[in-house]
Amino acid sequence: MRIDTFVHRSRIPASAADVFDWHLRPGAFERLAPPWERIRLVDAGGGVAEGSRAEIELVLGPFRQHWTAEHRDIERGRQFRDVQVRGPFAHWEHTHTITPDGTDACWLQDQIEFAPPFGAIGAWFGLPFIRRKLRATFAYRHRTTAADVLAHRHAAQAKHMKILVTGSTGLIGHSLVPFLTTGGHSVTRLVRRATPQHGGPNAAQEQTVRWDPVLGTIDHEGLDGHDAVVHLAGENIAAGRWTQRQKKAIRESRLQGTRLVCDALVNLRLPPKVLLCASAVGFYGDRGDEILDEKSLPGAGFLAELCRDWEAATETVRPRGIRVVNLRFGIVLSPAGGALQKMLLPFKLGLGGPIGSGRQFWSWIEIDDAVGAIYHAVNCDHLSGPVNAVAPNPSTNRDFTHTLGHVLRRPTVFPMPAFAARLALGEMANDLLLASARVVPRRLEETGYAFRYPQLEPALRHVLGR
Repeated sequence: MRIDTFVHRSRIPASAADVFDWHLRPGAFERLAPPWERIRLVDAGGGVAEGSRAEIELVLGPFRQHWTAEHRDIERGRQFRDVQVRGPFAHWEHTHTITPDGTDACWLQDQIEFAPPFGAIGAWFGLPFIRRKLRATFAYRHRTTAADVLAHRHAAQAKHMKILVTGSTGLIGHSLVPFLTTGGHSVTRLVRRATPQHGGPNAAQEQTVRWDPVLGTIDHEGLDGHDAVVHLAGENIAAGRWTQRQKKAIRESRLQGTRLVCDALVNLRLPPKVLLCASAVGFYGDRGDEILDEKSLPGAGFLAELCRDWEAATETVRPRGIRVVNLRFGIVLSPAGGALQKMLLPFKLGLGGPIGSGRQFWSWIEIDDAVGAIYHAVNCDHLSGPVNAVAPNPSTNRDFTHTLGHVLRRPTVFPMPAFAARLALGEMANDLLLASARVVPRRLEETGYAFRYPQLEPALRHVLGR
């Protein structure tokens, strides 16, 4: 059996102890899993400890592959090794090594010794593919490790926090929760259904509290004593055509849920210091090439009216001394969900192109910056009210289309006329695809948030592994 070796090494501007501890905390696997891969931690096996085993599920098209890895050779602050016990490879050993480079920096090295399945045939056909996958994966992992460790180190509020999150299984929540737990914070998920606490990957630093926005019930006692609440829950605005019934469901899910959370917070014995509530740049409506910041007036249309009322629903907690931040998110870039996920298949097939005139501005934000904006707002005591959670460089639809095609190495010569978009999606096409909102993150920049990905092409290359 031929054993091949892959090594990826980079310098991290943080101490070896900080980087090692980050890898051992709950949520590290989720933060390191590339968003373009369908991979899930089924059971963390008690975390990284000598002899413990992690259960992983890989989805490759219609096939599911289970992978069991055992942690071995742990040297505190220095290294640990993951050895495949059961899985897709004939042999797999992954050694994580962290070497100090002074007191405030270290070298992070991942060394993989592997053998593809099916012997010489597997090596002949699979080795180039595996190496490409490893290069993209570990470049992503090292960028994420460095940025996350530094984000936690530079946070103004470095102490341990207890944070309540609604919508924790959504696109942003799915990335936010492991980001928080790898930073040493405790997370409480506000959920509609009870989830088992044993066997979950992050059970050691997560709890669940029950609520039902439709019935108007919530566990008040379980909400007490949190430092911050991040409210992301609500019906997906792009889940289907905007019929009257669908618009009512979208509106009620946001307003009823927000009012229920806020009513509960004002009556707590120990209320949170801050409430962060999601909103959207749809607040501004269709504004052409006008530059829009947090002082700009609301626009017209269903989405603008929804955002205005959604933000107003949070005002009831201010008299209780709770700081309120309304994060107006742009298009969140991640292949794991949202608009980018829906665009990928036609673009990969070479069927992508501008929508309508292509001159409408799309304000976007990379998924890690969406999470970073939330964390920044939690820690920035003088940040309140509306905050645009967008990158500082909005793109026209035509530029967005061209850049995505360039990153995927595909032509973008199949435009979608405005009438076709309206025919397919109705009113939703006007608000989500054809409306122009040139939004800038004035408040984030004024309060010192440093974007990981301020430019579109590097953002797309990061989340797509290109």
